[in-house]
Amino acid sequence: MSAALRSARLRLDDVLRVGGSGLRARPTRVVLSALGIAIGIAAMIAVVGISSSGRAELDRQLDQLGTDLLTVSPGDDLFGGTATLPDEAPDMIARIGPVTDVSTVGTVDAKVYRSDLIPKAASGGIQTYAADLDLLETVAGTVASGSWLNDATSRYPVVVLGATTAQQLGINRAGADVQVLIGDEWFTVGGILNPVPLAPELDTGALIGETVAEHLLGFNGHPTTVYTRSDEASVEAVRGVLAATANPAAPNEVRVSRPSDALAARAAADQAFTGLLVGLGSVALLVGGVGVANTMVISVLERRAEIGLRRALGATRRHIRAQFLTESLLLALVGGASGVVLGVGATAAYALIQGWPTLVPVWASLGGLIATVAVGVVAGLYPAARAARMSPTEALAAP
Repeated sequence: MSAALRSARLRLDDVLRVGGSGLRARPTRVVLSALGIAIGIAAMIAVVGISSSGRAELDRQLDQLGTDLLTVSPGDDLFGGTATLPDEAPDMIARIGPVTDVSTVGTVDAKVYRSDLIPKAASGGIQTYAADLDLLETVAGTVASGSWLNDATSRYPVVVLGATTAQQLGINRAGADVQVLIGDEWFTVGGILNPVPLAPELDTGALIGETVAEHLLGFNGHPTTVYTRSDEASVEAVRGVLAATANPAAPNEVRVSRPSDALAARAAADQAFTGLLVGLGSVALLVGGVGVANTMVISVLERRAEIGLRRALGATRRHIRAQFLTESLLLALVGGASGVVLGVGATAAYALIQGWPTLVPVWASLGGLIATVAVGVVAGLYPAARAARMSPTEALAAP
């Protein structure tokens, strides 16, 4: 009796070997069934990984650019029109104790053209700014070609183009032979900026020195945006007094913003969108699970003779149930493992193209594998139970 019981036992390695042999006998069907799960897992991991890599890049940018930049610009007056900042606003802001840097730009009423043959109405929305010489350092901007304005070039018709402006005008380099028309005056392109994340309005602008703006283009000297840097620990305190300091007579007509908040808000929006895409990936995983269940049901119907023979040779219902449940689990794991590899690979490729650090959270990979185990178990329960319920005589008599 004890010998018979021992012979009826099925070790774990035996269960895995028997389950694996069932999959190896139908490789095409296994690949197609596992593909559904692989797509679902890969989609979820890629979405989470790309989102995490994007946030890591944003954190890197904020660490590099700083979160202590505040901008002061005119708001609306009592009549709904655009207010103006007092000429003394930059000097008054500079007197705030924690403020370390103050730079300004002023809007110049002059449009920018690549050629004098372009109709005056087709300005392309490019704005001309009279800029302080220390503006680039304050906004953490960099030059892609040429150089930034200095004491000499700010007195002459020399312009530095924003990144978007240069693309729009079809200019890819700075040089003495490259000129643009600003108002009715020709300006030499002395530099082209890289995109400025903390001051995106500069990307679509053309920046010139205040002196030449006054002499050639009639600039009135009014600052339209003031950029300030403060001690990191005092940013909120400075933010609270900036409006009243810039325009004591009408602080309600001053708009104060923190550009890094916009970047953080964009990250939050991306995170919400990531949740939606993870949900779509979950739907794909569910469809893959249905495919595994369908494959296992068909496998049970096709292998009734095998089930009957094994039962006649002493296999119990528990053995049959374990065999088909193991097949379902292995099938799901094949798809899940493939999906993890595909998801990590897609994340790495996208991050490489974007120049981001590659970051795939460990919980995402582990969660994907756990999800495939759950799918494999759920998808295999009914086919395994159906196979176990077959009697030896019924299975052997099946065509």
